[in-house]
Amino acid sequence: MDFTLKKYEELVLALKNAGYQFFTFEQYCKLKTSEDLNVSSEKFVILRHDVDLRANNSLQTAKIEHSQGAKAVYYFRVIPESNQPEIIKQIVELGHEIGYHYEDMSICGGDVDKAYNHFKKQLEYFRSFYPVKTICMHGAPTSKFDGKDLWKSYNYKELGIIGEPYFDIDFSKMFYLTDTGRMWDGYKVSVRDKIKGHQDRWNAAGLTYHTTDNVIGAIKNGTLPPQLMITTHPQRWTDNKVQWCKEWGLQSAKNLVKFFLIKTKG
Repeated sequence: MDFTLKKYEELVLALKNAGYQFFTFEQYCKLKTSEDLNVSSEKFVILRHDVDLRANNSLQTAKIEHSQGAKAVYYFRVIPESNQPEIIKQIVELGHEIGYHYEDMSICGGDVDKAYNHFKKQLEYFRSFYPVKTICMHGAPTSKFDGKDLWKSYNYKELGIIGEPYFDIDFSKMFYLTDTGRMWDGYKVSVRDKIKGHQDRWNAAGLTYHTTDNVIGAIKNGTLPPQLMITTHPQRWTDNKVQWCKEWGLQSAKNLVKFFLIKTKG
């Protein structure tokens, strides 16, 4: 079975055995800025987790990473299903980075000024757990508002933020994998979690994977690119069979909705 904790551990172990260095996104941004990281030759991976729901699942993946000596970044939403203070504290104690998974434009109905004030308030809240330096937009596929549009009017760097993946990574040099849609090639049914212009190019080059075993196989045979950002949604990764089946059914329904949303817009 795919999307189990056992399978996730296999993925982390495969990366470790293949010689990938594990960076948090904060570490990557600092190393890149200081030029201590040669992004053209070094072999590294940024493990990014978008904690949309079921925060406890994130604690389980964080423990797996810690047991393998790997660090990751966990982005938390403000909603109760994600924002669980005791779990956030435990993940920080395991040595991981946390950040704000923002969706303020949707929460504030597209009011940019209100959204910015809301963002600043939530940023300070998450900084009570960790000195947050990076943020990441929550896709909110059913919302008509794109969270990234907030930065057309404001500058997050003025708040001490050094990185936002959709703005601060050169994806012509770094390969992006995400489990959006509960598959590794689900960008075609993704509304916002996509890297425009690059995913189709990677697909044409044969760098496309459907299952976690496909990804692990590419790691082991050395065909996966040397610089990676791997994004997971830990709510999908569980050894609980009931929860696994519920997530599979829910995600299948969501994929249909997203498919029609994309067709309607496009």
